[in-house]
Amino acid sequence: MAAKEFKSADVASHNTEEDCWVTLSVEEGGPFVYDITKYLDEHPGGAEVLLDVAGQDATDQFEDIGHSGDARKELGNYKIGILKMSKEEIEKIAKEKEAKLLAAKNGGGMMPILAVLVVAVAIGYYVMTQ
Repeated sequence: MAAKEFKSADVASHNTEEDCWVTLSVEEGGPFVYDITKYLDEHPGGAEVLLDVAGQDATDQFEDIGHSGDARKELGNYKIGILKMSKEEIEKIAKEKEAKLLAAKNGGGMMPILAVLVVAVAIGYYVMTQ
């Protein structure tokens, strides 16, 4: 049986405590759609962190926390289908991922600023000690 398909607008409309869906791209074949309404009260981090991403993609938040293998297995209990994305949505996500990788590669763009700051402090120290 084929997985039920949902559009982003379908997911976005489920953004309340009484009806809470998210999408996650944490396993092969995703992003998948999860109805986590019944899990809100059980979430160790509290319902509020889940409600902050209700109706949206929560992949970054999920991965940033570093969830355990057990948490990843438990996701299966809430999976209701797969997110069917438009070509535009796929392109937007690809561009966002590319931008994040580039920012990480370039030190978030802070390296040149940090270098200038270090040089300025060194010059200031040199001038003050003369």
